Amino acid sequence: MSDHVYKKVELVGSSSTSIDDAIHNAVGTACETLDHVNWFEVSEVRGAVENGEIDYFQVVLKLGFRLDR
Repeated sequence: MSDHVYKKVELVGSSSTSIDDAIHNAVGTACETLDHVNWFEVSEVRGAVENGEIDYFQVVLKLGFRLDR
């Protein structure tokens, strides 16, 4: 087994539906352009309120992917 090197990037995903959808939007979009995505961790959750109702959800997450050698 070879040793691996990973890079970690910070992303912000949003959704008008749910926190889960915001996470899926961020990870899904990142996977379209990055190879070897292996993990993520959510570091912040927030949202916006409009007229007393939740307008949208926003998550800040860190995403790790393995670098090619």
